[in-house]
Order: sequence, then C-alpha cells, then structure tokens
Amino acid sequence: MWLGGGERSEPEASHIRISLEMAGRSRSPVKDNNNFNKETQMAHQQQRNVIDQVMELLIDHGFDSMADVLKILFNEAMKIEREDVLDARSYQRTSDRKGYANGYKPKTVDTRMGRMTVDIPQVRGDVEFYPSSLEKGCRSERALMVAIAEMYVKGISTRRVTGVLEKMCGLEISSTQVSRAAALLDEELEKWRQRTLGETPYLILDAHYEKVRINGSVQSCAIFTAIGVNPEGQREILGVSVSLSEAEVHWRDFLASLLSRGLHGVLLIASDAHSGLKAARQSLFNGVKWQRCQFHLQQNAQAYVPKKTMLERVHEDIKDIFAAPDGEIAQARLKSYVEKYARSAPNLSQWMEEHLPEGLTVFELPEKHRKKMRTSNAVERLHEEIKRRTRVARLFPNEASLLRLVSAIEMEISEDWIAGKRYLNMETENENQTANSKEKRIYRNNVA
Repeated sequence: MWLGGGERSEPEASHIRISLEMAGRSRSPVKDNNNFNKETQMAHQQQRNVIDQVMELLIDHGFDSMADVLKILFNEAMKIEREDVLDARSYQRTSDRKGYANGYKPKTVDTRMGRMTVDIPQVRGDVEFYPSSLEKGCRSERALMVAIAEMYVKGISTRRVTGVLEKMCGLEISSTQVSRAAALLDEELEKWRQRTLGETPYLILDAHYEKVRINGSVQSCAIFTAIGVNPEGQREILGVSVSLSEAEVHWRDFLASLLSRGLHGVLLIASDAHSGLKAARQSLFNGVKWQRCQFHLQQNAQAYVPKKTMLERVHEDIKDIFAAPDGEIAQARLKSYVEKYARSAPNLSQWMEEHLPEGLTVFELPEKHRKKMRTSNAVERLHEEIKRRTRVARLFPNEASLLRLVSAIEMEISEDWIAGKRYLNMETENENQTANSKEKRIYRNNVA
C-alpha cells in the first residue's frame, strides 16, 4: 500500500481486479477491440490474483485480516468505477474512451475497523471523477459516532459507552476530531433541513421524545417530524425539529418553518389531537381538512369504557365504523353505536358522538388513498426506526447532538423513499373521472 504524499503511477499486476461475478455487481460493457483476447487473458489473471490475495489473508489470519481484505476490495471497487467513467479498461486502446487513468492518490479514512489508507484513482482529460463510495458513506452511522463521541468528550460517558465507541470506530476520538466531524455533518444536514419545498397535497405530523441533558438535568425533548406526499405520489420527510415540549408555540414555529420554505397546496393533514398541535394547525392551516388518527382514537376510547369486559366489544364496534365502504355508511354506523352505548356507557357514547367524526374525514379522499392517510402511522413507524438507532446513545449531551442524529437518519430514509416506489397513486381520481366519462359516452352511443 502506497503511503506517500503525492500521486503514483499505474500499478502493476499486484493492483488486481475483482471479477464481476465475485463482486456481485453489474457494470457497463466496454467495447471490444483488436486486443480483446489479450485483454481478457490479462483480466482473468488479475481476477485470479485478487482472489488469491483475499483467500491467503483469510486463511492465514482469519477475522484479524478483515481490514486488509476490505482495503483490497475497496481499492478494486474504486478502480472498476473509474473504468466505467472512462468507458475503457486499464491499458485498453479504444477511441471511445472519455479520458485517461492518471495513477492513484492515497487517502486515510477512519472506519469502524480502524484507520485505513486507500488509493483513490485519478483521471486526466475532459472528465471528472471521484469515487461515489467515498462520498456516500452512511450518514446515520457517522452521526451516531459523533453523538457518542460528544458524550465521551463532555465527561458524560461511562466505560460501557467508551467500549461502544471503540467498537464502532476502532480508534479513540479527540475533541478536535469531534468538532471537525460535527461541523461538516451539521453543514450538510442544515442544507437538507432548509431545502425548498413545493406543492404537498397530504401532510402527516407527529412527535416523539428523547432524553437530553440540559443545564445539568435530564429532560425529555420533543422531536417534530413532518411527512408529505407530493402530487406525483412520492413520500418524503419535509422537516424535523427538536424542542423542549409540544406546546403550541413550538408546533407553530415548526409548521411556520415549513411554510416559509415553500410548502403549499395542502389538502389534508393527518395527526393526533394533541392540544398544542391542534392549536398551531388551526392557526396556520385554517380551512385545511384534518384527519384525526384512527389508531389514536381507538386508544383514546379506552379511557371512557366503564368495564374491562367491554373493551374488546367497543374496539370492534369502532373498527366497524372505520371499515365502512363510504362516509355515509360510516356516519350511519356511528349514530347506531352512539345510541347503543347511551345507557350502558353514557360517557363513551358522548365521547364517540363528539370525537369519532374527526376520524371520518378520510372518506372524502379517493378510496385508494384512505388506508394510508387514515392514521399517522407513517410517522409512528419512522419514530420506531429512530428509537432503534438512538437506543445506543440513550442520553444525548445537548439538543444539537440529538437533532444531528435524527436528521441524519431521516435524511437517509427520505432519500430512499424518493428513489423508491410511489406511496400513493395520485391519478386515481382522474382515472375514475375518465372511466365515468367513457361509460357515459358508451351509454349515449348505445341509446343513439
């Protein structure tokens, strides 16, 4: 492994190449030329060399050699990526190449296996290249490392936390390194939190709590999260914020920040009935339809059931209301159940009549949208994933540390959502209108 400070020339056969079958990934085909057979033989030899190197390390040193194995594979992956960008293999003569290989430059990176020096492939000519594997990384793991490191530096950690840090990072971290890593990560996450928003027909809101040390005492801080569904039906996380509570002022500030970033076109908001959120929503989104989370309504109803023996029956009755095929039938079922419990559970009957209609707004949406918009479970599931990751840190040294980790997790998840399948088919209503128009045309033609 080259450890010098500058570039070095193309490596010899020792800088080998992994076969595509072993790497388990596809790559763009490189066009054949007159030297195809010779290049193929050289590629096979290089493949054999890399396999031999990896196998020899594993056989001789077992798990202790994993860092060296990773370095070999990482270097080879970057080399393959360079060849894809150049559209030419090493030493290949072709008129289709987009540039030329220009040696390697060493770079030392910190990993959970320890400090590792890799060789970054360089290029020359009219082409830009930097390995995506170095750019991407895992933001959430880096954020978690920084959160735990801050605890260590601020004297909050225990031997157990120190042990976790060493296992994750493979090295001790100084306060200078923590500050530098936190500043770089914060800059990236702040850009994401302040990005411009657009038209968002559906908005889902919720909050959960994490332990934070504030002024020498441990407090529970609220983490606000907003999920939106855009006109194309793609789901994304619109914003995240950390505050001391779910008071109206904090919810209002969070929702106002979404509007200031360009959020508009909201047709429906799904959330629970927290008083602070409700007041802020009515203040900033007055006139926007509200769907009260049906799951929370089921839980809230339990407080008004006079006997434990009635719990299951009440649960099934409310479930029957929510499962109605349309809003008219749901209202009819609600009325009948209100009358049913008027004598045996008058408080429950009154509560059902007053609050259950708030969970029936979803019937105004296209049928295919109702299942995913009738609750705030999308945010609840997201919070469960966050808790799974924050459970390692347990206690955060400050609000900034908590916001950093949660933002990193949510940014990563949101990008996966945007790149994935559509959350909702937003053309449903248009398709229904088109189908109805077609049926009317057919009817008119038949009559004529």
